[in-house]
Amino acid sequence: MHTTINGNAPNGGRPGRDEPAHGGPGDGGPGDPEPVTDGRGGGRLRADSVPVLAGAAVAVGGTGAVLALADIASPLRALCVLVFLLLAPAAAIATALGRLDPLGRAVAAGAGALAVNLLVAQAMLALHSWSARGGVVAVAVLSGIVFLGVSVRRRRTGARGRGSRTN
Repeated sequence: MHTTINGNAPNGGRPGRDEPAHGGPGDGGPGDPEPVTDGRGGGRLRADSVPVLAGAAVAVGGTGAVLALADIASPLRALCVLVFLLLAPAAAIATALGRLDPLGRAVAAGAGALAVNLLVAQAMLALHSWSARGGVVAVAVLSGIVFLGVSVRRRRTGARGRGSRTN
C-alpha cells in the first residue's frame, strides 16, 4: 500500500511490482469513462442500438422471404425463413398492442406469432396445399393485413381524437 504526499504517489504514479498496470481504455483504470448502460442498472445496451437490431432482424427476415419465394438453395435459407416467420407476425401484433408495457407486448406478440404460424400450417395441411412458399406468402399476407388495419385505425382515431388520450 502506497501513501500519497500532497496528492502524489511516491513512485510518480507508476505501478509497482505488486500493482497491476492499467491496460488502456475499458479496463476501469483512472480516466476511464463510465460504461454506457441503458439506465436501468444492467447491460450495455444503448438506446440507439435498438433500431439497428430491429433493422438487422428485418433484413434477415426479408432475405429469408426472398430465398423461400425464389426457391434459392442456401445454407442460411432455413434460418432466415424461420426469422421471417416469427418476426413478421410478431411485429404486426406488437404494433397492434402499442399501449401495453414492453415486456407484456413482447410476450403477447411472440405467442401470437406462434399461433399465426400454427394456424396457417393447420389450414394448409387441412386443405392439402402444403408448401413452404405458400406458408411464407400466407404469413406475409396475414401480417400485412394486421399492419394495414392498425395503421388505418390509428389514422382514423388520430385525426378525430388527438390529444384526448392520456398516458
